[in-house]
This record gives sequence, structure tokens and C-alpha cells, in this order.
Amino acid sequence: MSKHKSEDLFHLIKSLSPSEKRYFKLQMQVYGEEQKSLKLFQAIDQQKAYNEDIILKQEADLSPQQFSNLKAHVYHRLLHAMRSFHLKKNKDISIRELIDHAQLLFDRGLYSQCNKLLKKARRLAHKNDNLELMLEILKMEKQVVAQGVGNENPEKVNDIINEVKDVNTRIYNINTLSNILVRLNNWYTKTGFVRKEEYLEEVKQFIKSSMPSFDEENLSFNEKLNLYNVYVAYYLFIQEFDKAYAYANKWVNLFEETPEFIPLKTIMYIRGIHSLMISQNKLMKYGEFVASAQKLKNVYQIPGIELNENIRAMLFKYITIHDINRYFLTGDFSGGISLVTKIERDLDQFVDKLGKHSTIIFYYKIACMYVGDSNHKMAVYWLQKIINEQNVDLREDVHCFARILNLISHFELGNTDIIDYYIKSTYRFLLAKDDLNHYQKYILKFLKNLTKETTESELVKRFENLRSQLLTLINNPYESRSFSYFDIISWLESKIQKRSVQEVIQEKARRKIKEDQMRAA
Repeated sequence: MSKHKSEDLFHLIKSLSPSEKRYFKLQMQVYGEEQKSLKLFQAIDQQKAYNEDIILKQEADLSPQQFSNLKAHVYHRLLHAMRSFHLKKNKDISIRELIDHAQLLFDRGLYSQCNKLLKKARRLAHKNDNLELMLEILKMEKQVVAQGVGNENPEKVNDIINEVKDVNTRIYNINTLSNILVRLNNWYTKTGFVRKEEYLEEVKQFIKSSMPSFDEENLSFNEKLNLYNVYVAYYLFIQEFDKAYAYANKWVNLFEETPEFIPLKTIMYIRGIHSLMISQNKLMKYGEFVASAQKLKNVYQIPGIELNENIRAMLFKYITIHDINRYFLTGDFSGGISLVTKIERDLDQFVDKLGKHSTIIFYYKIACMYVGDSNHKMAVYWLQKIINEQNVDLREDVHCFARILNLISHFELGNTDIIDYYIKSTYRFLLAKDDLNHYQKYILKFLKNLTKETTESELVKRFENLRSQLLTLINNPYESRSFSYFDIISWLESKIQKRSVQEVIQEKARRKIKEDQMRAA
């Protein structure tokens, strides 16, 4: 077995919960010939980093010649044990087991017994809205009918035929919707939010031509779930946050109206709350945002949920990100920095769980937090992590605005001697990415015209002039989207009024939160 597969075994063992490990050990102890397997399992479990040589030195009876086969055997036995362990908890595994047993009975010509198990499997599949397994069950039911069991009842035969048609239609809808979602996510991961009219028209045309025809009221749970997921992704992508908020609410309500699906599709429930919080954040619905944050944290206490490593990592990621977002909503950047400092010792582990796309956004948020806290030296430190990233085709929008924010931070630090270099570099980058709009041109021109000889009174006039220029863009549906990356208007007002940017943003945040509370009352 290759080194990569050896590490796969290590990571699989490390992903097990204490109760899963106990179950596996009990399974191995039943068979006397599995003592070597148990020894290998325990040896790997005790390691913090996989080291095959140390295991072979410690366990003399584990021969190097048999080691590869033993590792493969333990890996197989682990998966088999985990299947048994989760049999009652995971309904899909239970349904598959019934189908497997029905197949065994069918192969022995015990068609009536096979039919009984298929009926039970069908009820479970219908209850869990598992269309793929339902189709597999119906396929076997047709095979049973073909053997003469039930074909004397025309209604039963017609029911099977009609249900196959219905399930195939629903599967087609879900596959179509999931294909649309993959394409949208691919676009978003590459470019970020849509900021140009031609891109917007391309995306709208894609949605219009790709969406299946449907009556929402007649859709199954999974069809609705996929539909809401697509619409949330689409409206967030084109920055129509009101509509994204409406569909994210439908997404979460779908689960809360049928809570039996939460343990079955926990990841989708968590993603629904996460999507709703993104919309609430963008719309400054602070009260709802706080309530949703608590709902996200309450997932840990929902009965019946299997808190595996994947779900724990997802909850940790989303809770941390939205805790940071909450500081942005209130303008409490000093508090946000305190949170970042607390998680900094675990930051490498946290970043590993984020993935490259989310990591870039996370670094940008931290940089913005430091700008809000007027710590521009640290802002530059985090922005350089983005600027130095090799894959600049990932979230091109964040890469572009990181360079703009980097220029502003160097201006704040008084690094006028290197600003000209960074302006030229930023121009080249924005032109290469076809992302040089008026918002960016005004800022670059403002910085380019500054010199060490610029007086303080002249500087204030230039701040006022830049603010006036940028305010003309706010009602432009494409230019205005740039303001969501950095609140430059508040930054300019802080320079004009000689106040901290945190103070200016907090004042605006308190006013918006109060307005939100009055609307909700």
C-alpha cells in the first residue's frame, strides 16, 4: 500500500469518535485471529503523526512483508464496523441493507419474502425522500412482478409503472438543479459577485434557459431543498440580497416545518442557516442575525443528530465566521480583533478546515477588521497573504480589492515613497482582470496625486472631493457593488471629521440597528 493510502488509514482512525473506537475494538476482540489488526489500530491511534517505522520497531510481531496487506485489511474492517455502528442511526444505510437482503432472497427464488422486505424499504425510502434508493427498490419490485408475484393485480403493476415515472421526473429535476448550482458556485468561486452588466445578463440567461419547469407546491422535500439552494446562490451571486433572504428563509423553514429531516440532512440544514445569516448580514437585519446565530449554535443540542467530524468542523467554521461578521455589523472592530487574537493559536487548524476559497475571504475580513481598528500595519500583513497567493483566479474580486485596501493602508502608514509603485502594480493587475471601474479609478487617481508636500487643509479638500465622486456611484447598480467590499465612505468621513473610522461606522451601525428594531416591533 502506498504512503498516501497509509495516511488515509491514519486519518480515518483519527476521525473516529471515542464510541466508534470502542465499538471497533469490541468487534476485533470477538475474533482471535484479529489480534494483529487490533495491535496496528491501537499503534496508529496513539500516534500524533503517522510514522510506519516506529510502529514496526514497537510491534515486533508485525512483519514488514505483511504490513501493507494488514493495513488494507484494517481499513476494510474499519469501514465495515462503521457501517454496522451507524446502521440504526443512518436511515440510508438501513434502506440499503434491506435492499441487499431482498436481493439475497430474490437470488434464492424466495420472491414473497423478498417482496416483504422491499415494501419495508419502500416505506423508509419514501419517508426519507430518498429518490435514488426508491428507484432501486422499484426496479427490484418490477423484477419480482416479472416472476409472477403480484402481476395478477393490474392496479399494482400500474402503480409501480406510474411511480417509476414520477420518481424519474423528480430525480431529473434534482439533477438539473444540482448541475445549475455547481455552475453558479464555479463562477462565484472564480470571480466573486457579479459586478458587470454583460456578466449579469450571461448569468440570467443561463438560469432562464436551464431551470426545469415546476409547480413549487407539488415538489418533494429534496426538490424544494435543491430549488431554494439554487435561488439563494443565484441571488447572492448577483447581489439581490432581498430575494436571497426570502429563499434562505424558505430553506430554513422547510426544515423547521418537517424537523424529522434535520437529523437526516444536517449539513443542508446548517448551510441553510449559514445562507440566511449571510443575507441578514448584508441587509443589516441585526436582530434576526443574532437569533439565527443562536439557532446555529443550538444544532449541537438537537436530538438525533450524529455530530461527526465533518459536521463539527462545519459548525466551528460557520459559527466563527459569523461571530466575526457580528462585529462588522456593530462596527466593534476592537472586539473583532480580540476574537481573532483568541483563535489565532488555532488559526492554522481553522484555515485547514476553511478551504482555499473561504481562507481568502477570511484573510480579507481580518484585514478589514484591522483597518477598522486603525491598525494598518497588521492590515497590510493580512492583505499580503492574499496578494502573495499564487492562484489569483480564485475570488478575483477579493484579490482586486485587497490591492486597493493595501494602497489605502500604506497611505495611512505614511509610506508615500512606495505608493507610486503599488499604484502601477495595482493598475496592471486590475487591467489584466478586466476589473477597473470608476470606483477604483477615483481612488487610484486620488492616491497618485498625493505628495509629501500636500498640506493638511488641501488633503481634507481632496478627501471631500473623493467622497463626492464616489457618492455619485452609489445608485449605479454595478458600481455600487464595490462599496460592499470596503466602506470607503465612512473611512473618508473619518478623515474629514478627524475621528476614528470605528467611531464613524459604529455611529451608523447603531442607527441602522435601531431602524431595524423599529421595523421589527
